[in-house]
Amino acid sequence: MIASPNTFRHVSYLWDNAKAAELEGDEVALLIYRSNLLGADLRLTNYGGGNTSCKAMATDPLTGQPTEVMWVKGSGGDIGTLTRSGLAALYVDRLRSLKNIYRGIEHEDEMVELFNHCIFDLASKAPSIDTPLHGFLPYKHIDHLHPDAAIAIAAAKDGKRITQELFNGTIGWVDWQRPGFDLGLKLAECVEQNPGIRGIMLGSHGLFTWGDTAYESYVNTLEVVERCAEYLADNYGKDRPVFGGSKRESLPADVRKTQAAKLAPVLRGLCSSEHHMIGHFTDDERVLEFINSNDLDRLAPMGTSCPDHFLRTKISPLVLPLAADADLNDGPALRTELTPAFEQYRAMYQDYYNTCKHPNSPAIRDANPVVLLYPGVGMFTFAKDKQTARVAAEFYINAINVMKGAEAISEYTSLPRQEAFDIEYWLLEEAKLQRMPKPKPLSGKIALITGSAGGIGKAIAKKFAQEGACVVLNDINQERLDGAQAEFTKAFGKDAVATTTLNVTDYTSIQDALSAASLAFGGVDIVVNNAGISISKPIAEHTIDEWDRLYDILVKGQFMVTKAAVEVLRKQDMGGDIINIVSKNALVAGPNNAGYGSAKAAQLHLSRLNAAELGSDSIRVNTVNPDAVISDSNIWAGGWAEGRAKAYGVTVEELPAYYAKRTLLNEIILPDDIANACFAFVGGLLNKSTGNVLNVDGGVAMAFVR
Repeated sequence: MIASPNTFRHVSYLWDNAKAAELEGDEVALLIYRSNLLGADLRLTNYGGGNTSCKAMATDPLTGQPTEVMWVKGSGGDIGTLTRSGLAALYVDRLRSLKNIYRGIEHEDEMVELFNHCIFDLASKAPSIDTPLHGFLPYKHIDHLHPDAAIAIAAAKDGKRITQELFNGTIGWVDWQRPGFDLGLKLAECVEQNPGIRGIMLGSHGLFTWGDTAYESYVNTLEVVERCAEYLADNYGKDRPVFGGSKRESLPADVRKTQAAKLAPVLRGLCSSEHHMIGHFTDDERVLEFINSNDLDRLAPMGTSCPDHFLRTKISPLVLPLAADADLNDGPALRTELTPAFEQYRAMYQDYYNTCKHPNSPAIRDANPVVLLYPGVGMFTFAKDKQTARVAAEFYINAINVMKGAEAISEYTSLPRQEAFDIEYWLLEEAKLQRMPKPKPLSGKIALITGSAGGIGKAIAKKFAQEGACVVLNDINQERLDGAQAEFTKAFGKDAVATTTLNVTDYTSIQDALSAASLAFGGVDIVVNNAGISISKPIAEHTIDEWDRLYDILVKGQFMVTKAAVEVLRKQDMGGDIINIVSKNALVAGPNNAGYGSAKAAQLHLSRLNAAELGSDSIRVNTVNPDAVISDSNIWAGGWAEGRAKAYGVTVEELPAYYAKRTLLNEIILPDDIANACFAFVGGLLNKSTGNVLNVDGGVAMAFVR
C-alpha cells in the first residue's frame, strides 16, 4: 500500500518516509507520529476527538517474558499534540479477560475502574472509555476518528445502506451506542461476522480503521475518509440546493464585525447569568452558508449527532431573533429585546433535563446556550475560557459540515434527546469534570490595560494573565506591542491574549480598542488606566504644549477610556472594575512639577467622581498611587529622570537609591509591586470596595490619604 499527496484531494497526506524510517522498530514512536499527522488535519478529526492505538510485544517487568501490550491515547488530550506521556499502556490479555466478569450493559461503567488492573506501564496516562474499542479488535494499528465526511454518512437516515454501497461491503456498520465496554464487544462481533473488512462506521458517531503497520493504518484511514468526502462533494447541490438555498444575504465583512462587536457584550451578559463567560466570534463562510439558509430553522433545533460535538456545544444552539442590520447601539433596549429568547432557551434546557434525568443524574448545569447564531452576521460561542469557546465554535462548524453532507445524500438525523442526555450527564463525564483544577481568581475575566506593552502596564497584564484573565494588550508603539504579544503568547498561549493599537487621546481609537476586546473575548471586565507621560520642569520653563500633552494623555485620556469602557460594562450588566494608575504626586506638592502633579491630582479626583457615579452599576473605581517606578518604564524617558534629579540635587544614577531612602520602608518600587496592588482590587476579596486609594510608594508620609 503506497500513497502520495497526489492521491488525495479532500484530506492531507503528510507521511514523510525519511522521518518514519528514523522511527522504524519503535511501534510506539510510529503510533505517536501517525497520531500527530492525523490530528494535524481537522478534516480527519476535531480537537481532542478520536483516539489511536497500537499493539506490540514488550518485556513483562514481572516475568521477563514477552507479552502483548496495547498503547492507546489516554483520557483527555489531543492526537495532534499527543506524546508518549499521553498514552495508556495495558496488557492485552488482561484487558480481554475482563469479558469473563462483564455483567452486562447496565453495569458497564464499573468496567472503567477495572482497566486499572490491566495497566502495563504504571506511569502511563489513565485509560479512556474507548480503551475496549481498541483492545477487542485484533488489529495491530487502529485509528478511531471523527471526520465530518464520515459522520455525515453515519448521521444520514440511510447511512447504513449508503456505507454498504459506497464501500462494497468492506466497511462494517454498528448502530449508535454510547462508547464503552459493550460497544467494544459490538465492534469485535462486527469483525467476526464480516471477515476482511477494512473499517467500521459507527452510527451517528465516527469511524474505525486499521492496518498491520502504522503506515497501512494511516493510508487506510485517509482512503476511507477521502472516499466519503468525494461522495459528498459529488452530491452537493445535485438534487436540491445546499441547505435548501439561501434565505438571506450576509452583511459585508466589515459591517459584520461592527455588528458583532456591538452585540457581543450584551450576549456575554445574558450568557453569564450563572458564571462569567468568555466569548468567541466567527463569520466563517461555512457558518454563513448555514445561518443564511432556508433550512436553518428546521435543522438548528435538531441538535448535533456526534457526542464529541454536543458535549462542547450543548444540545442545540440559540438562533437570535435579530435582523442582521438591526440598530445595536442601545444596550439596555437590546438586552430587553433578547431576554425572552434566553429565557425560552433556559426553559427548554430545564425541560430537557427534567424529562431525561435519572435518579442518580448529576445536578443540572448552566442552562444558558453555548452557541448563538446571528443570521446574516455570524456565530458566537461562550464558555468558561477562550479556548473552550473557540473549540466549541470549531465543533459546531463540524456539526454544520455533518448536516450539510447528510442532507446532500439523504436526510440528517440527530441523536435522540435521551441518548444525548445520557452522554452529557454521564456519571463518568461528571467525574472527569469534578477532577478539573479549581479556577484561578480571574478566570472568566477580561482585562484591558492601557499602555500594556511595557513597564507597569505589562507587569499588570502579566499578573492578570497569571491569575487566569484574558488580557487585551495595547500600546501606541506597534513595535513594543508586537514584542509584548510574542512574549505573552509564548507564556500564556494564543487564547489568553489579544492586541490592539490604542491612542488614549483619540476617542475613535479607544472605541476601536474596546470593539477589539469585544470581538476577541466578548467584552471587558477590568479596565486599567495606566498609559501616561511625565514632564518635570519649573513653571517658567514649562511650555503650554507640554501642559496640554500632560492633560490630554493623563486626564482627558482617563476620562475618555473610562467613558467608552462604561458603555461596554453597562451592556454586559455584570459590574466591573476600573483601576486608575495615578501617582504619589497627586497628593504631594513636589518641586518643578506643576503640570504633572496637577494632572495627577485631577486623575485622582476624577476617580472619586467616577466611583460615586458608577456604584449603582456595580462598577468599582479604585486608584493605585505608585512612586518612583523606574524599572522598564517609559516614564523615565524624555528628560523626566534628568528633571527629577535636578529638582532633588542628585545625579540620574543616584535617583533609585534616593527614592528608596526617602521612604519609610527604604524600598525600591518595581512594576510587579503595582501589579500586585491592582490584583488586590480585582482578585475577589475587595468586591465591596470602591473609591479607594492604595499607595504603593514604600511609605511617603506626605502622601498619606488620611
